[in-house]
Amino acid sequence: MNSTVKEFTLIIIGSFFFALGVNCFAIPNELGEGGVTGVSMILYYLFSWSPSYTNFIMNGILLIIGYRLLNKRVTLYTVFSIVFTSVFLHLTEGWGSPVKDTILGTVFAGIFIGIGLGLVLRSGGTTGGSTILARMANQYFGWSISGAMLGIDLLVVMSSYFVIGAQNTMYTVISIYISTKVLDYIIEGFDTRKAVTIISQHAEQIAQKVNNDMDRGVTVFSAHGSYTKESKEILYVVINKQELFQLKKIVQKMDEKAFVVVHDVRDVFGEGFTFPKTEAS
Repeated sequence: MNSTVKEFTLIIIGSFFFALGVNCFAIPNELGEGGVTGVSMILYYLFSWSPSYTNFIMNGILLIIGYRLLNKRVTLYTVFSIVFTSVFLHLTEGWGSPVKDTILGTVFAGIFIGIGLGLVLRSGGTTGGSTILARMANQYFGWSISGAMLGIDLLVVMSSYFVIGAQNTMYTVISIYISTKVLDYIIEGFDTRKAVTIISQHAEQIAQKVNNDMDRGVTVFSAHGSYTKESKEILYVVINKQELFQLKKIVQKMDEKAFVVVHDVRDVFGEGFTFPKTEAS
């Protein structure tokens, strides 16, 4: 499938999940949301104005203001996303109903909205509103997209306190937190890996054992101790998390005094791992 077609397909799917999160879980349980969607929901609670229309109008205004700061590709994808988000908000309006356990509705609102935002952002677009502002902050100030969105969205959520009350505002904060975590996983990758740093007097033997038994490449760094000035070799290897136990057994067997540090990493690609397909923009 052509890369552009795949990206537009993901934007359509993401817009649908976003609309489901809003209309099936957030609005029926009188929750708020951040950004333009949150403002649209406040207007719905106060005046019964359809979020599909208010969302489209306000996002259009924001896009007109901010399109100069976004490249043409992001602008095109954002227009596409805004249109489909508004369409799906209209089509799914009234689908949801309140659940007895509000926390359950809160969790699923966060999951669906997070999946929707994540798919759209991973495809190169935004859903408008705070995501436009967050992408600008990421592009020009280096802020993380999820962190910038969380800050902007919380400002809107605090305003909704006067409409939906304290309890539902707190539920909304939980929902947004969940959605940002889901968003992070979708953007950065679900398949977490482990990067392992090993300092040992038997580095060569450990590296050879890892090469032979685990079929993993090992990078060797030359270093020395700051206090003893003694030369040492440091091993660095990236593995699947399922392989961590096997690696620990190898290290403990070869050198019980080895110093091992394990890090979580995401989106590893290259030889031995999945390599993503990209195209020039």
